Amino acid sequence: MAGNHPRNTDPMMKAPRCGARTRKGTACKAPAVRGKKRCRIHGGAKGSGAPRGNKNALKHGLYTREMIEERRAVRNLLREARDLIDKVENT
Repeated sequence: MAGNHPRNTDPMMKAPRCGARTRKGTACKAPAVRGKKRCRIHGGAKGSGAPRGNKNALKHGLYTREMIEERRAVRNLLREARDLIDKVENT
């Protein structure tokens, strides 16, 4: 654009920035979509992301609530077993 007229870029420059990281590792400099934490490119646009109840993400079930709780329970059992072994060895 040619001319010397002042541009009102102040509101856009003061807008909150997108919280995403670029491939380079730097922060995205685009303004976030109103009411969201990401810009339109990084998932702030309406309709972006997977639909609710998306079954495509459940290929193996590794990250379902039940599996996460089961892994947590196994970790706790292992921790208790190690503590018991240490207690028996030290007495």
